Amino acid sequence: MADPIRYTSRGDFDSAEANRLHADAFQTRVFTDDEWDWKAQVHGHSRGWVTARDGESLVGFVNVISDGFVHAWIQDVMVDPARQRTGTGRELVQAARDGAITAGCEWLHVDFDDEHTTCYIDACGFTPSRAGLIDLTGE
Repeated sequence: MADPIRYTSRGDFDSAEANRLHADAFQTRVFTDDEWDWKAQVHGHSRGWVTARDGESLVGFVNVISDGFVHAWIQDVMVDPARQRTGTGRELVQAARDGAITAGCEWLHVDFDDEHTTCYIDACGFTPSRAGLIDLTGE
């Protein structure tokens, strides 16, 4: 029987494994640490993050950013494709929610594509709300 997944608030990770997980989860190329330094990003801009590990392997990650007061946002929810639709994402979001509560935040926000409605609204308990978005790249 496989070991249970360990969810760790502010868990240790390296940028290379986060970049591999990001590429697998979002079907993109693997960025180098020079292009996307996850450790510098979370240490410089995050309220917190949660890692999910199966043994030594990073199989999930979520970043939580904040205004430092009332609001927190879930960003970069990544789950290894082999673990998607198994509850790993829900557990990551729950741990991020718990961390935001502990930090004194009153609201937790998330943006997502329609295909993820079942996860965020049904499984994780978010309430639908309106939001706006501007594409700053001009594309």
